[in-house]
Amino acid sequence: MDPTATLDASLAEIEAGFGAAFAAAADEPALRAAHAKILGRNGALTAALKEMGKLPADARKTAGQRVNTLKQKVEAAFEECLGALARAARDADLRATPFDLSLPGRAPAPRGHLHPISLVREDIFEVFKGLGFAVAHGPQVELEEYNFGKLGFPPDHPAMDMHDTFWVSPPPRAPNAKVLLRTHTSNVQVREMLTNKPPLAVVSVGPCYRCDEDMTHTPMFHQMEGFLVDQNVTLAHLKGVLTAFVERLFGKRKVRFRPSYFPFVEPGCEVDMGCTFCDGTGVAGGAPCRQCKGTGFVEILGAGMIHPVVFEHCGIDPEKYTGFAFGTGIERPAMLKYGIPDLRMMFENDVRFLAQF
Repeated sequence: MDPTATLDASLAEIEAGFGAAFAAAADEPALRAAHAKILGRNGALTAALKEMGKLPADARKTAGQRVNTLKQKVEAAFEECLGALARAARDADLRATPFDLSLPGRAPAPRGHLHPISLVREDIFEVFKGLGFAVAHGPQVELEEYNFGKLGFPPDHPAMDMHDTFWVSPPPRAPNAKVLLRTHTSNVQVREMLTNKPPLAVVSVGPCYRCDEDMTHTPMFHQMEGFLVDQNVTLAHLKGVLTAFVERLFGKRKVRFRPSYFPFVEPGCEVDMGCTFCDGTGVAGGAPCRQCKGTGFVEILGAGMIHPVVFEHCGIDPEKYTGFAFGTGIERPAMLKYGIPDLRMMFENDVRFLAQF
């Protein structure tokens, strides 16, 4: 078949049909679909252009001019129909029934909120800022020196065993450095005492990591650490600050202090408060309270007077200054403040649970 005749027939068919195809389009998507059938990658006019290579050389110029003219007609008709559809849509809006402003609005989608751990963290910050403490933060990937050494941990202390601590590879620039995921936020205490002079009153909250995983421990947890350093600081100041902390966070509660041991304080103590599940009675639902095991108290903090060795390692004169430090995992205060029976619920991300806060 003559290529010129074939091209002429294709162009004639396109020219005869595109106007009706555009006019039949009821909306913009339909109009664009009709346009694509002509000028799209696989459109009829695009296919006709591919046939021009088969034409005799003396006929290509005339055929090219005809194709370009037809293409301009198609584009002009498309733009005209597109404008007509837009005008029709606007006219329909103008003729439509006016919007009733007295109708009730659509209810907004439920908004997210802070996780209970974040809520308690902010509450803790507010309490201690009200007591004159500054907020500080430290790195989660730490040097052994700041996490253990300057806090007075002996080299053979069990906490430094690989079964208790996540050790990580040192950076290339310091291949002999001992690096770990911090096991407590006490590294903030060391860094603050190394870079600032007393008096100091600092609190920090953040993630910590230990190789613990059972019903009452998780490998990652959040810890609150605070300390105060000044002249003539005594255990009485520690008791006053922690009693005020408990009362401001939980309301009026009994507070008791028990002797205990921590490597970087001397003397050290555990701090208990009246159980929030049984209101300090030791009985809940007619049976011994499961949370406090019937004692009426739950452990809330570990604390003590900062050991002189820590001061010496941080360049502070232990003969001139004294201080106290305290810390707790903030999952425990969250459980007590919101009545959460199982610590693991705060890590499961169950929306039914989180929606209660």
